[in-house]
Amino acid sequence: MAAEQVQNGYLFDLYRRYIGEPEDRTDVYVGFGLFLGGIGLAVVALVLFLVGNAFDARSASYFAWVGPAYALAMMALPVVMLGIVTLLPSERRMLYASVTGAAITAAAVVGFLFVYPDNWNGYGDDYTVQVVAVYAVGLAGIAASTGAALIAHYLDMAQQAEAVVTDDDADDEPELTDAEIQQDIDDAMEGVELSWGGVQKTEHKRLNFSSDTLDDIDIDSDAGTTTTRSTGVDSQVAGLKGLKGGETKETTSSSTVDDQTAKLKELREQQRAEELATADDDGAIETVTKPLSSLLERFRNLVKRN
Repeated sequence: MAAEQVQNGYLFDLYRRYIGEPEDRTDVYVGFGLFLGGIGLAVVALVLFLVGNAFDARSASYFAWVGPAYALAMMALPVVMLGIVTLLPSERRMLYASVTGAAITAAAVVGFLFVYPDNWNGYGDDYTVQVVAVYAVGLAGIAASTGAALIAHYLDMAQQAEAVVTDDDADDEPELTDAEIQQDIDDAMEGVELSWGGVQKTEHKRLNFSSDTLDDIDIDSDAGTTTTRSTGVDSQVAGLKGLKGGETKETTSSSTVDDQTAKLKELREQQRAEELATADDDGAIETVTKPLSSLLERFRNLVKRN
């Protein structure tokens, strides 16, 4: 239970946020300890240097404060870099190279404390070049191992991202072939029949009409049916679209508005002439039948009197 609480602590949350899932909690503790410890050494070195500069230059008090400040500053950078390598999930050989480089820099710092200030920077035997050279070798080794660990970490992250993308692509549904699509269409259309405007499909060529609508029309029962087929591709496509109801036929008249107006006037004049002719015929019949009706009425009256 305690181990689980430790692994869910603040340091582990930082590790997961910036690096990834930790493999060993010891590496997390040691890595963060070295990283933060190196920063702490740099801060302490700065404070000691400021205090030492408050005394007279090259006095005993000045060297007592500035010497340790230089030594801590020299150790701060290797310790921070060693903490980075420890935190990264890199190979052990990189960690060993970093430890070796940090050990070389530590030896150079110890040598600096022995020769400073009597044999440093032009004073006494002057071991400045030897100390700086050893320190540079150790610092170069730890810098190389840190860079290699960073590159390896980024490459590992890129491979993991590529693997996730590959897994997502593998989970996608496979593409359907043309044969499978056609089979799906055939299965969906099975049992479905196209109808001609809602008329029930029959297997014969006879047309049945209601007798009520054909009383005034003479239809030759011996006449056969004629089947007309369009030979053009465009007409066949247009007919198929008409069956599906996607398009409607449009009939365009070639006559102008003046022609249509003249025909309408002619039709009205014809209707008026027919009405006048009907009225004249009714008047003539009434003229002939009216005297006969009067004579018949008088004859009936005489018969009744006698």
